[in-house]
Amino acid sequence: MTSSLAIAIFGDQMATGFLGATEDPADLDGEGLWAVTQTFEGKFRAFRFEKLQPIDESVIAQSSHRGVPFASWKSSMAQSEYESAVAVIRSDIERGWVYQANLCRVLSAPLENELDVVGLWSLMRKNNPAPYLSALQVPAELSGFAESTRIVCASPELFLERRSDLIRSSPIKGTAKVAEELLEKDRAENVMIVDLVRNDLGHVCEPGSVSVPDLLRLEKHPGLVHLVSDVEGRLPRDATWAEIFSATAPPGSVSGAPKSSALEVIARLEKTERNIYCGGFGWVNGGERTAKLAVGIRTFWQSKSETGWQLNFGTGAGITWGSDPTGEWNETELKAAHLLSVAAMELG
Repeated sequence: MTSSLAIAIFGDQMATGFLGATEDPADLDGEGLWAVTQTFEGKFRAFRFEKLQPIDESVIAQSSHRGVPFASWKSSMAQSEYESAVAVIRSDIERGWVYQANLCRVLSAPLENELDVVGLWSLMRKNNPAPYLSALQVPAELSGFAESTRIVCASPELFLERRSDLIRSSPIKGTAKVAEELLEKDRAENVMIVDLVRNDLGHVCEPGSVSVPDLLRLEKHPGLVHLVSDVEGRLPRDATWAEIFSATAPPGSVSGAPKSSALEVIARLEKTERNIYCGGFGWVNGGERTAKLAVGIRTFWQSKSETGWQLNFGTGAGITWGSDPTGEWNETELKAAHLLSVAAMELG
């Protein structure tokens, strides 16, 4: 069992030797290797580790996962509620309040024991390889926070990558089973969000430095395809992480445009907080001024309920004037189906 360890896994590297936790993004401007979480609602937490090393397969071999039955998941919104909310957003678009809004729901299932994130991550590595496959586990008795932090992320989407003064974001908009099923609505939505991300980066980057080196790239992932674009810019030398997060969070691809109006729509229509889902999750190396944070989609996280521990998973879709309510519900089902089937597997 590895459920008592403090550990972070990003790509083919694992961080060990837990040193402490913070809720102040200013700490990232100094030295240290940090695993970073920021919820969609803006709650920031980071966990400092002593060293980064290649994944130790002997640690992975000690992990386990008790499968979460597919039928045990409960949605924060029923299909009828979700489709009604899509109709409301289309009315908001018609009256000019918003151009596009991401509508999400959260699925939850009971856990018998606290999640062993290494075990679930191991199943994801084998059955759902993803560009930003990652995990974080810090028990409450180590972090000092009220609850343990337990996250497994199989995100395909880059929120922020930093290399010294260069910063890049790669929003995803447009999802289908195969490329031929992508609609003109998907392409229009992607371009709209690219404009939003350009504007976000423009608030923190050097004037005139923001560009779009790649637009509407097709990427294939397990069970589906995405349209992806790249937006990048140059940061002032004195840019802080607090300023970067203030300018860019929450990610534009999972909020909407204009962002302020979309956030109001989300707060009005969604029935529960998204938490780390649709937030930012990844690592920051303060001394080297490098970072890579994924958008927290395709992500599992543990929380406490009135009856005990529960596992959560979010899924959503971008709503535009051209959206079909049933079609958008089906997109949320498509995005969730494969990952929930992996979570239902047993390990150890």
